[in-house]
Amino acid sequence: MDDLKAKYLGQIADAGDENALEAIRVAAVGKKGEVALKMRELGKMTPEERQVAGPALNALKDEINSALSAKKAALADAALDERLRTEWLDVTLPTRARRQGSIHPVSQATEELTAIFAELGFSVAEGPRIETDWHNFDALNIPGHHPARAEMDTFYMHRAEGDSRPPHVLRTHTSPVQIRSMEKQGAPIRVICPGGVYRADYDQTHTPMFHQVEGLAIDKDISMANLKWVLEEFVKAFFEVDDVELRFRASHFPFTEPSAEVDIRCSWDNGQLKIGEGDDWMEILGSGMVHPKVIAAGGIDPEVYQGFAFGIGIDRLAMLKYGIPDLRAFFDSDLRWLRHYGFAALDMPTLHGGLSR
Repeated sequence: MDDLKAKYLGQIADAGDENALEAIRVAAVGKKGEVALKMRELGKMTPEERQVAGPALNALKDEINSALSAKKAALADAALDERLRTEWLDVTLPTRARRQGSIHPVSQATEELTAIFAELGFSVAEGPRIETDWHNFDALNIPGHHPARAEMDTFYMHRAEGDSRPPHVLRTHTSPVQIRSMEKQGAPIRVICPGGVYRADYDQTHTPMFHQVEGLAIDKDISMANLKWVLEEFVKAFFEVDDVELRFRASHFPFTEPSAEVDIRCSWDNGQLKIGEGDDWMEILGSGMVHPKVIAAGGIDPEVYQGFAFGIGIDRLAMLKYGIPDLRAFFDSDLRWLRHYGFAALDMPTLHGGLSR
């Protein structure tokens, strides 16, 4: 064993690179190395001989492994020193021209609507993008047979075979944040829930990932009249017009009753959208009074409280306001597009200072 120790410690000390060091490791302590072969001979020894040879072989193996580790670290340090010596940077070279970044239209629209709703007394609530099936569907009164729960429309998270737990989904709307906010805060409550959502759809006006803002107001005496006023104030402020006319059309959503889709009066002049005038109508959002089952799912007594909710596509708002023709371009990361449609980073939108300067 003394001969093996001297032999391999000497070879390790003389190793010039990691390849040579690995070859020494295999020859010494690999599965077919000399030390391993010696250990196989322990079975042929008497118990007294094994008591002496066993600990000695283990000590030899540990010493060789320690020497290998130390040499490997030394070789790495030497390689780094050589690299630092040969690589250099001329700090006197001119730098690249400074470029100013820009704010993405979706981020800009989000900041604008957040500023507007803050003035109306709404706080911002956030939640996870990977949601439970219960928060995303069941708590919002969406039954199991609803088309929105089909795999062709919703991205379900992978589950191990035999896992019987309810699945998780990439949230299809930000309404689950309303449930979580009611659970956490109770009533009365006024929140907006902006964020990214996911659905299996892709064309000029749809992408698998997009952005929504949903609003919720719960109190003892809230009515559709309050909803109408809030939406009118929002649309006037967001599109920066003095007057606007909204049209409420009866609709159906599982989480509101009654439900209404909201159209805005507009006109198209040479391809340019004008809000608040003209003879055309354009649908911009869905809304309604929160269904009692949804209020109860949030831990609030629907016999005492009621309220309204609405949902708006942030990407669609940005497209309408800033004349962006194709939703898919929002996610192309094209610097030319971003420079054209982007906003100055320091111009934060405020109602008194102007939204889209």
